[in-house]
Amino acid sequence: MRIGVIDGQGGGIGAAIIKRLKEVYQEDHEVIALGTNAVATAQMLKARANRGASGENAIVRTVPTLDVILGCLSIVLANSMMGEVTPRMAEAIASAPAPKILLPLTQERVEIVGLAPEPLPHLVEKIVSQRLKELIKHV
Repeated sequence: MRIGVIDGQGGGIGAAIIKRLKEVYQEDHEVIALGTNAVATAQMLKARANRGASGENAIVRTVPTLDVILGCLSIVLANSMMGEVTPRMAEAIASAPAPKILLPLTQERVEIVGLAPEPLPHLVEKIVSQRLKELIKHV
């Protein structure tokens, strides 16, 4: 399975996801780090992603080839992450055929009603050990 992890700015959330993916699944799946910028990609590669690429074109060209996409809600919001997620990126990610498992985190002026706030480590554990595991079972 090709798992795409998309992050921007410092890449810290993407790196946390990748680190946990590698702890749980070792090298069973290919993890592709897609950063909105080179710093984010570098951080995700340090977390042991198998491959990485940065920028709009890399994201737009790669997301259709992924089996699942992981990241924050912001990756499908045009102009989020202080403008790093371009409308073209957001459209490509949202339109990609792969299932998207998104963390309910955003620095934008977007509020998701009905969700209890949880610390990042708990959310990463849910995304990797629960939701992704369920998805892998059905593939």
